[in-house]
Amino acid sequence: MPRYSYARFPYRTPPELSGGKAFNAPVAIVGAGPVGLAAALDLALHGIRCVVLDDNDVVSLGSRAICWSKRTLEIFDRLGVADPMLEKGVTWKVGRLFHRDREVWSFDLLPEAGHKMPAFINLQQYWVEQYLVERARAFPDLIDLRWKNRVTGVSPRADGVRVTVDTPDGSYDLDAEWLIACDGARSPVRSMLGLDFEGRVFEERFLIADVEMKADFPSERWFWFEPPFHSGQSALLHKQPDDIWRIDLQLGWDADPEEEKKPENVIPRIEKIVGDRPFELDWVSVYTFQCRRLAKFVHGRIVFAGDSAHIVSPFGARGGNGGIQDVDNLVWKLAMVLRGDAPEGLVATYDEERVHGADENILNSSRATSFMTPKTEMERVFRDSVLDLAGEHEFARRLVNSGRLSRPCSLAGLSLQTPAADGSGVEPGQAMPDAPVGDGDWLLNHFGGRFAVMAVEADIPDGVPPGLDRILVTADRSRGIDGVTVLFDAEGLVAARYGAGNVYLVRPDQHVAARLEAATRERVKAALARATGRV
Repeated sequence: MPRYSYARFPYRTPPELSGGKAFNAPVAIVGAGPVGLAAALDLALHGIRCVVLDDNDVVSLGSRAICWSKRTLEIFDRLGVADPMLEKGVTWKVGRLFHRDREVWSFDLLPEAGHKMPAFINLQQYWVEQYLVERARAFPDLIDLRWKNRVTGVSPRADGVRVTVDTPDGSYDLDAEWLIACDGARSPVRSMLGLDFEGRVFEERFLIADVEMKADFPSERWFWFEPPFHSGQSALLHKQPDDIWRIDLQLGWDADPEEEKKPENVIPRIEKIVGDRPFELDWVSVYTFQCRRLAKFVHGRIVFAGDSAHIVSPFGARGGNGGIQDVDNLVWKLAMVLRGDAPEGLVATYDEERVHGADENILNSSRATSFMTPKTEMERVFRDSVLDLAGEHEFARRLVNSGRLSRPCSLAGLSLQTPAADGSGVEPGQAMPDAPVGDGDWLLNHFGGRFAVMAVEADIPDGVPPGLDRILVTADRSRGIDGVTVLFDAEGLVAARYGAGNVYLVRPDQHVAARLEAATRERVKAALARATGRV
């Protein structure tokens, strides 16, 4: 039996049908998966009301997304759900690559100390959704989470969107200023608008099998090219909580998905991998490699995020992580527009920045697919030669590709960032690296949700625009300035990573908007105007 106990969320008759008090909200979110729930929480933290519409009343069936990256965990930490995820999840950072029965090499995804979050945790999607729902309950006046509310129609308007919703008690219309579509790879909203993906479907299928068993394998990512137990194909093994193990097996394009999912066909494959030990199947699925996206993610007042906007092959953990990073990029912009603090054009930069991020994910995923499943003799010769050389030669290791694992996308060179002069430090567009700041505190604890000016062993200019958090990081415990948060650079890692003497403008999504070596009030003001879409 599955370890996770599925419980149905209560359906309530919406006020539009019951005659109750209307929950007027400027944002409607379609889909209560990780992406939609993260968007709702982020809006709540900005004080923006939203209605979340989901056609189901239970968390996702099966483990689905399991690998959550350091950057995504930092976002979840800001949203208030990282602690239960870390407590429940399996922490890991080492990956091992095998060719047939030989280990080719291993890698460490977080070789340096001084970060609050680990490189990755493995945690089934149903747990993540449960923690997000529990967190959403802390905002009853800001999040109206409606189960068994299926969106059947979407009508764009100049000043918003009308949504038609079907429920067990009948249908109703809901008006919102903005709609965020987080309704998955088969997005009904996308279909209602007549939109389709561009990109490539690869002629390759993989079997996912979640297996419950007792095993002493380490908490590492093991990937095989042409393993002895699955000749000529590839395989992946990952540990999950509750003695659940994720096994991925390449099947080939000719495989019949329905036949391959049958227990009588799955069990013999698993027995070849795990040996003579008892196990039970927890969940089985077959998926096709795809690398596709919408041409654009913003369509008037309708914005697509997560799998409704883009899909990639699962190797590299770029699907779920990319979706969470979508809404991390979107929500602060939408909140500023709704408050009247920025022009509506700021939302259009979500399209610029996250299409860029999706293209980076698609490129990495496509390259991994070509390496893992060579389609020509020349591709196979290249792949096998690289694997033969990788055990002894560093240059060959850089060419091995079993899925480039998710890393935060750099926004360098895009329109909201102010280019930096030559010098050392974090480049504009990059996500902030974390660092300890004394007494168990962490740098990223002090950023997110608002714009901030951070000075590293430097002075914050007088007269910076109001509404900015002002933060000084220094190794001098004696410094204290009225109205400035002073953080102690206990180990010198902030100065080492950011460069002493630099002043930064940091966005609400913890990305660097500007690095100012010679900061003045005018330069900070100009960088803020650019970062909020005013220039």
